[in-house]
Amino acid sequence: MTTHPCLSCGACCASFRVDFSVYESEDMGGPVPQGLVVALTEHLARMRGTDHARPRCAALTGQVGQQAACGIYEWRPSPCREFEAGSEACNRARQRHGLPALEGLV
Repeated sequence: MTTHPCLSCGACCASFRVDFSVYESEDMGGPVPQGLVVALTEHLARMRGTDHARPRCAALTGQVGQQAACGIYEWRPSPCREFEAGSEACNRARQRHGLPALEGLV
């Protein structure tokens, strides 16, 4: 049995801004822990750390490309849930971190 490539990657978590509805935050009844939420507007929030020049989500644990994991996987926001391994965006993120493209997953 092979390990899913996302469990050793984390490139997406260290490449993109992650914006989502404030209603996904813990304070508004959603699953995303409030300590990881940065309020942007009345309706929009962002994962802490993803707004830096060199983004790295505060929920990312481990080292990109070696062993990485989401510390809030079961409570992650919708953009993270919808992100597809092997997609064009995934492969762009992997390239930014010197990792080979994933093929045949999407």
